[in-house]
Amino acid sequence: MDEQTRIELEAAAFRRLREHLIEKRPDVQNIDLMNLAGFCRNCLSRWYQEAASERGIEMSKDEARELFYGMPYSEWKRNHQTEASDEQKAAFEVAFRENVGNPDK
Repeated sequence: MDEQTRIELEAAAFRRLREHLIEKRPDVQNIDLMNLAGFCRNCLSRWYQEAASERGIEMSKDEARELFYGMPYSEWKRNHQTEASDEQKAAFEVAFRENVGNPDK
């Protein structure tokens, strides 16, 4: 496979993941994604921002989130995010301790 085709396929897979998390499963909470997978929608928007920065494109955290979520993050939170339960918070603390020093683990 040539490099351009690989890049296009990776981009298509990213778009599909974004669509799935934003449009098809907005009910899945970011904290649950973090607890189970070690990343969430905010991580994906941060990686988007970092990729832009690597290419000399300035993008704030809020701009990256709005591009990823398709709306201001405050609107996303208001429409889709619920308060984390004590159990979710405890699981996050365990997961966070295991990943300290390796945020991409």
